[in-house]
Amino acid sequence: MNIYDFKATAMNGKEISLEAYKGKVILVVNVASRCGFTFQYKELQELYEQYKDQDFVILGFPCNQFADQEPDDNEKVHAFCTLTYGVSFPMFQKVNVRDEDAHPLFTYLADSKPFEGFNEGHPVAKILISLINEKLPHYMEGNSIKWNFTKFLIGRDGQVLNRFESTTEPYEMKPFIEAALQK
Repeated sequence: MNIYDFKATAMNGKEISLEAYKGKVILVVNVASRCGFTFQYKELQELYEQYKDQDFVILGFPCNQFADQEPDDNEKVHAFCTLTYGVSFPMFQKVNVRDEDAHPLFTYLADSKPFEGFNEGHPVAKILISLINEKLPHYMEGNSIKWNFTKFLIGRDGQVLNRFESTTEPYEMKPFIEAALQK
């Protein structure tokens, strides 16, 4: 099994097989417009611009499961990403990324790479960890997605290479992206 076995609905309402990205290095990210990590859109877009000509693509999946940080409809989400951050990488319609109603892609991704903890040196980490432990302690169980801006790097063969939590800045992934592009 690999990510090419899954489909998702693009912002325009068309269902797309992820096989359309076969042979590319892919970064799958669950995103939100009102999150403490929303600023990562800027670096994600910059990474996309830097590497897209080398068959690199980012796939953004808005999610409202974490403290209602993506409450708007798909049209408003898309407008926000485009107008505020100039996002030009493919965006998909809102999905759940954890629990019973999770999109099967995210269940597969979370099962493929275990949660190894947050980067506790990140400036937002203490707040995030405290929030989760206090209000959503069950979120820390297992390998499920823990928060917005969890990122999965996929190789050209559709296999999951790396998992990066919210507390990993997009630029920190550059060496991993470049290594994947060389394969």
